[in-house]
Amino acid sequence: MDTSKTLQNNNTPQQSLPLSDSVMETLAIAKRGVDELLIESEFAQKLARSEQTGKPLRIKLGLDPTAPDLHLGHTVVLNKMRQLQDLGHTVIFLIGDFTSMIGDPSGRNVTRPPLTREQIEENAKTYFAQASLVLDPARTEIRYNSEWCDPLGARGMIQLSAKYTVARILEREDFTKRFKAGTPISVHELLYPLMQGYDSVALQSDLELGGTDQKFNLLVGRELQKDYGQEPQCILTMPLLEGLDGVEKMSKSKGNYVGITEPGNTMFAKLMSISDTMMWRYYELLSFRSLDEIAAFRKEVEGGRNPRDVKVLLAQEIVTRFHSKQAAEDALADFNNRAKGGIPDDIPEVSLSGAPLGIGQLLKQANLCASTSEALRMVEQGGVRIDGDTVSDKGLKVEAGTFVLQVGKRKFARVTLA
Repeated sequence: MDTSKTLQNNNTPQQSLPLSDSVMETLAIAKRGVDELLIESEFAQKLARSEQTGKPLRIKLGLDPTAPDLHLGHTVVLNKMRQLQDLGHTVIFLIGDFTSMIGDPSGRNVTRPPLTREQIEENAKTYFAQASLVLDPARTEIRYNSEWCDPLGARGMIQLSAKYTVARILEREDFTKRFKAGTPISVHELLYPLMQGYDSVALQSDLELGGTDQKFNLLVGRELQKDYGQEPQCILTMPLLEGLDGVEKMSKSKGNYVGITEPGNTMFAKLMSISDTMMWRYYELLSFRSLDEIAAFRKEVEGGRNPRDVKVLLAQEIVTRFHSKQAAEDALADFNNRAKGGIPDDIPEVSLSGAPLGIGQLLKQANLCASTSEALRMVEQGGVRIDGDTVSDKGLKVEAGTFVLQVGKRKFARVTLA
């Protein structure tokens, strides 16, 4: 199959158009909070042409379903998609069911284990449902890249590979580091940027969004579109949101994440745990408030307002978005109750046997600690309470009864021990 003839040629010279006030306003919205917009002048012309013709731009975001759940870090780029969607453009939510079988090597120093077809299908089931908490599903085009990648076949894959050199692929920082360090790079990993780039060709993308770690792959899309006779897409990269620790990128594997389907009380408490400094980063990348309003908050804090008050507003905004206004109000009340040493209303009920039971085993069996050693460390640190009283004896044997166990600030369980 000759892949060079399968897609429409739209690489025709475009006349430079004047930029109206509405185009400049759209450009300003698109640039809010971004890391880079390449190439801005080209994107401005695409917007002007769209305004003149009434034809919306095609804006693409691809996500590989490598995990079953999305977190707030994923919503940074989804929020930008929604802003552009609300401006009337066509957004394409691309599920990389084909590329997931390769495994995105971006930012990795080892080969990523490929997922099975069953794992991919299971994860993909929840992706769009969760993305729809940010995007308008009625106005979102959902696609799977197996639609065009599977039909390529061996011949098409060879023809596609011929359009890029190994030297250019190895310009990618993570590949370069691994090559210099003598760390293995599998041949299939070198194909990943090409396959992601080919997605842009198949979808005739005008703008592709991604995190800063995706910049190389997005640029490959631009180059391949030129090879296939298309006008090259512009690319917009969003910063990677730091997790609750304020250091590492938000990641479920690092435990520093806020899941968008987590209970409202959990989301609220996690957001309140970020530092006062990191709060402004979260405002910039997650809040829908205007930049002027956020600047006013900063000025108030500098003038003496308690930053906790401003953090509460952010936490309530996020919980309202993914749950409801009532859930946000309940989460605030629950958080204040916990801060006063109170017990939340929605704690799990656990029934156990074996009284009297050692405190370490009790905390482990109640799923409040991963192991007895962790439980005993928490006792040493003064982080364990029974009915509000701090436990200091690691050798404590707990008798039969019903009581509330607390570990740290956020873990509770109402335990009935027989």
